[in-house]
Order: sequence, then C-alpha cells, then structure tokens
Amino acid sequence: MADGTNEAAQDAAEGRAARDGAMRQAALDYHEHPKPGKFEVRPTKPMANGRDLSRAYSPGVAEACTEIAADPRNAARYTTKGNLVAVISNGTAVLGLGDIGALASKPVMEGKAVLFKKFAGIDSIDVEVDEKDPEKLADIVCALEPTFGAVNLEDIKAPDCFVVERICRERMNIPVFHDDQHGTAIVVGAAAVNALRLAGKAFEDIKIVSVGGGAAGIACLNLLMDLGARRENIWLVDREGLVTEARANEAGAEKAAFAQRHGPAGLGDVIGGADLFLGLAGPGVMTEGDVAKMADKPVIFALANPTPEIDPEVVRRAKPDALIATGRSDYPNQVNNVLCFPFIFRGALDVGATEINEAMKVACVEGIAALARQTASAEVAGAYKGETLTFGPEYLIPKPFDPRLMPTVATAVAEAAMTSGVAVRPVDLEEYRVTLTRRVFRSSFVMRPVFEAASQAKRRIVFAEGEDDRVLRATQAILEDMTDQPILIGRPDVVESRCERLGLEIRHGRDFELVNPENDPRYRDYWGDYHRLMAREGVTPDLARAIMRTNTTAIGAVMVHRDEADSLICGTFGQYLWHLNYVCNVLADADHRPIGALSLMILEDGPLFIADTHVHAEPTPEQIAATCRAAARHVGRFGLEPKVALCSHSQFGNLDIDTGRRMRGAIGLLDAEGTDFAYEGEMHVDAALDPEVRERIMPDSRFEGAANVLVFANSDAASGVRNILKMRAGGLEVGPILMGMGNRAHIVTPSITARGLLNIAALAGTPVAHYG
Repeated sequence: MADGTNEAAQDAAEGRAARDGAMRQAALDYHEHPKPGKFEVRPTKPMANGRDLSRAYSPGVAEACTEIAADPRNAARYTTKGNLVAVISNGTAVLGLGDIGALASKPVMEGKAVLFKKFAGIDSIDVEVDEKDPEKLADIVCALEPTFGAVNLEDIKAPDCFVVERICRERMNIPVFHDDQHGTAIVVGAAAVNALRLAGKAFEDIKIVSVGGGAAGIACLNLLMDLGARRENIWLVDREGLVTEARANEAGAEKAAFAQRHGPAGLGDVIGGADLFLGLAGPGVMTEGDVAKMADKPVIFALANPTPEIDPEVVRRAKPDALIATGRSDYPNQVNNVLCFPFIFRGALDVGATEINEAMKVACVEGIAALARQTASAEVAGAYKGETLTFGPEYLIPKPFDPRLMPTVATAVAEAAMTSGVAVRPVDLEEYRVTLTRRVFRSSFVMRPVFEAASQAKRRIVFAEGEDDRVLRATQAILEDMTDQPILIGRPDVVESRCERLGLEIRHGRDFELVNPENDPRYRDYWGDYHRLMAREGVTPDLARAIMRTNTTAIGAVMVHRDEADSLICGTFGQYLWHLNYVCNVLADADHRPIGALSLMILEDGPLFIADTHVHAEPTPEQIAATCRAAARHVGRFGLEPKVALCSHSQFGNLDIDTGRRMRGAIGLLDAEGTDFAYEGEMHVDAALDPEVRERIMPDSRFEGAANVLVFANSDAASGVRNILKMRAGGLEVGPILMGMGNRAHIVTPSITARGLLNIAALAGTPVAHYG
C-alpha cells in the first residue's frame, strides 16, 4: 500500500513538473516568436514617395519644430508626446521576482507597454534604467520630460520608490504615477467601496488592519483615508509587528504616519473586531483563527501573489459572509492594476493634466466601483463565460476586458482633472465620452445618427428568438439606451431563468412583453389570421395551428400584421431564406416587398456597404436597379452621401458575360428613370474603391472618390466579400438590413452579437432617407 501511495505521489509530481515545463516553454515561445519581444513601432503617416519624405523629415519637419519652439503646447498637436507614456523601472522590485536588475525586467515593462495600447490606445515605450540610487534615477527620469506625455514608474523597491516619485512630481510638469503604489490603491479602493456597500458599513466607522507596510500598502491606506477612513482606526503591522510611536524612527516616515500610540505586537492581537483586512505581505500571514475574531461581514483583501495571505476557502470556513478579494485570476475579485492605469493615464493625457492628483485617483475609484454595479455587457460575458458577472460578493470590481472601462473611468478622471485645475487642455465631457465610446465600440460613430433618430421614436419591436442570450442582453441595452418597447417570444420559465443566470435586471411583465408560444390567449386569433393569409398557399387549419405553436418567426410576423408590433427581428439561428419565406408570406404586399439585404461593414478606413448578400441569388437588371435605389436610401440613414458601384467581372463593357449584361441593364434603367444619387459601373471592385485606377480606365466617371456602396450581380459574390471583410480585414458588420419592407422586418444571421441586435433594433426604429 505504501509503495502504491509513493508511486501515485511520484506520478503526480512528475505530471506537475511536465505541465510546468510545458507552460514555461509556451511562455518563452510567446516572447520569442514570430519575432522577439511584444511590440514594434510603426509609422502613422504615409511614407511612399519623395513628397511624403519631404514632409516627414527635411525640409517639412522644420515647420513643426518652429511651431513647438514658439509654443511648447503644440508638441501635443504635431508629435506623439500627447499620447506617449514611458514605463520606467530599474528592476529592483519586480513582482514575484525581486531585485533582478534593469535588463531582466524588460519583458515585464514591455508587457506593461502593450497593456497601455491594448486597453486604452496609448502608445508606450519601456525604459529600463540601470541605476539604483533613487536621486540619480529621478534625475534621469526628469531629463526625459521632453519626450513623453506622462511617466509610469514600475517595480522600484521601497522606500526608493517614494523618493523617486516625490522628486519627479516636484520637478516635472507631466503626470508621474507609480503604479505599484497608486494603481493597486485605486483598485483596492474600488473593491472596498463596493464591499462596504454590500456589508452596510461606512468608511468612517470601520476598523482597518493592514499587513505589509510596503509602497502599495501605504498607498492603499492613504487612499482609504481619502475615501473617509479615519487614521486612528488603522492598525499597520509589518515584519516587526504593530507599528507604534515607539517604533516610528525605525519604521520610516511612510509607516510612521500610521503609528498607534501603543499596543500589542502581532496581527492576532489587533485583528479582533476588524472590519477590513488588507494584506500586501506574503503567504500564510493570516490564520483561520484571525478571521474568526473579525467583525461580521468582514472585508478581506488577501493580495499577496501568487499565494495569498490566507486562502479564500479558509476564510469561508470561519466567516461564510466574508467579502473577499485576492491578487489571483482564478478567484473572484482579482485586484488587477489593469483596471486602473490605462484609463487614468487616458484621461490625464487627453486633458493635458500636469499631474495625477488625489481628486483624479478618487474619481478613478468611483468610476471603477460604479461600473461593477451596472449590468455586465455582452462583450464582458463573452470574454468571461461561466463566471458570475452580477454585482455581489463575487463581483465587486469589473473585469479587465469590460469595454466600458475606458469611457467611464477616463471621463471621470478628465472631469476631476479639469475641476481640480490641473488640466491645460479642457474638453467637452459629453463629446469626450462619445469619442471614447467610439474607440471601444467601433459601430458607435457610424450608428450615432441612427440612435439619435431612434431616440425620437418609440416603436414596438418583437424578437422572434426571445430565449436567446444575445436577445436578452440586447433587450437590457434597449431599455437602457433607447425608447423602444421590446416584445419577446419565448417560454416564461426559460426567459426568467436565463435572465437570472446572465445577471440581467430585466423581467417580463415589468420591462418587456412576453409572448408564450405554448400558451398565449391570442393563439386562436393568430392561427386564424395566418390561415386566412395562407389558405390558398396550401396551409390547412391544422398546419396553421402547428405553425403558431412552433414557428416564432411566423408568430412575430403575424404580430406585426395585426399591428401589435411595429417591427420584427429574427434570424439568430437558422437559414436566412427560411425566415424570409415566412416574413414574405405574412408581411409582403403591394407596398412592401424584399428588395435586397444590405450589410454595413465598418473598416479601419471607414464604412462600406455591400448588397445584395442574401435575398436574390441571381438578380435581374430590374432587381439590381431596385437594390441600388434602396441601398442609397438606407445609406442616408447614417448621414452619408451614397456613391454606388455596380460590380462585375466585366469592366465598362469589356466582357460579354452574364453579370456584365445584367449590370449594364441596371445602369440603363437607372439612367432612364433618373436618380438623385451617384452611381457607376459595371466595374471591378478595385476600380470602385480606388479613384486613380478608375480614372485610368474610365476618365470622367460619374462620381469622384471611392464608392461606399458595392452592389454585386449575385449573392455569392456579395456574401463572399462581406465575409472576407469580416473575417480577414477586421470588418465589423451592422446588419444585414432587409431593404424594401419599410422596417417591418429585419432578418439577422446566426453570427450576430448582442450589440449587433441593438444596432438592428435602432435601425428598425428610424426612418429611411429619401434617395431615389
């Protein structure tokens, strides 16, 4: 038996060693391939010819230099300075590794630089300085001020970090922020705000016990006091025990600020009745017995990494009602500085702040805390599948990939900078928030006129697939951002349970109407209407009854037909033409017929519309001309002037092929009928998008510049281009928009996101522009 146990233990140890070895190699491969390091520098301006070079360098560069010499603030207009942060370290306190030196710290600093770019769009350069004397290091950092818009100090040991930051802040006129101190403090502050909210406690009343006393710990305590905690209620314990007035000289000025007059020596002696434990020390510092001595509903932040001061499972045994945060990603409530530093720098840079002050830190705390109390977005749910994302004990702070962090936190920081008088480039806060939202939600800029128009109307929108998670999240967003009235088709128990699972606040009967296909009092009326519409199309009464029990698209279409809803949205599963068949059966009439499907692709260089992606496989010239007209009308909804290109393998009559003939036929119809929008064709896609190519082939074409609408002669080509732009060019799709139905119905595709459904709902509630 003993031999078997030893063998099992040995096998387990070998398995762990193999996994650790594989993980180590994977990490090394990540850093080495396909090229060493984690980022590169790329030009943002064209460098294609001599003219570009003369502007980028000599002689054109002199113009920017003279403007900056005349007014230093112009550096933010003509250089990267206003969006450039230095990540500076001497490698003396690298997280989990200690004093490994400046060079060995470079992978960490590169990682910090790419996080700035990833989360906030801030350009960043890592600067590793081989200097351990804090005053000399400060001199070096200060000398770099002309290059950077802000400085992020990183992984500098205490107490040297206090000296470096103090000197730099005194001498430099740009923000200097030691993230190990203040970033940690801000995220701890946000978690504490929400934890105390749940516990029903106030900062001014709580007893705080902190272990560690390092740079991060001291910064946390200072910020907790800014939030209302009282100095006399803070008990700081370091390696030597409780910091008291008798130990003030040996403890150092930063710790001495929290010295108690007298008291017992250890953590176990002072933890009794404590409301908040703050651990920034090391593993195993706290015991289950210590937790048991704390007040009811204690807040325990055990932040040592990778092993916390006490495991959450141990805390739960002693205090099941405890509110816990750690520094680990495999437990809820990870205190991660990435929630803070990209966004506090974003706000500071954008208003030209000369420093990051206490008001900006508190604003950052409040912004992060408030975001956790909101309903989690669909984007966050997609990134963290299976995790609890509802405000509560296991969700005190937001997740790093929440796209709302930048507009929420950076705007709060910018406002605080302006209010406290350290901003030299004030901004319009509402426009600033919109700009930041546009950065993280690429569709927001193009969709803005649509949402503005939708806000003036109140339409009843019925979602056929009301049980789908994406539909439920879109419904929550509609109620938060729009005036439309959602109607969902689905089983009440399923919808209710999924809303609870997703952490959504919406409930049927209060926030939206719910149509239960299994038991709705209007069932007889619905199947009767459907039978009357389809009786001569082979639909018997029994079939009509069955369809009205099982086919949610048909049910939604009947609701619109009966004027119980204004628009139907369907298609989150199933084939497009299957849904289109039922939409046409019920809703098509002399004034409404499907003309084509139009997809808006949002690309890096602007929007591009593609048609017809779904409705007509091989459209006739008449159908192509109608698609061009309808597309022009819909483009107008986005505040854009339509330029329609009729695309074919034939180019201006050079090939006698079917697609060319049909396109030429459509051009003839448009010419004969007259239009008030620009169109041209038939031509290749490159000629449509590149005016120089088009000019060589067809001088004096019908419009200038690039086309923004591509109409194809078959759905294979249109759908193929749409999918290539989406999958390989990073295009974000809005749509497809079903043209010709007067917004009575829109059919999406199974790949649509919750935000995509929100966009379609906005389109369903806005009028179509009058182009034709």
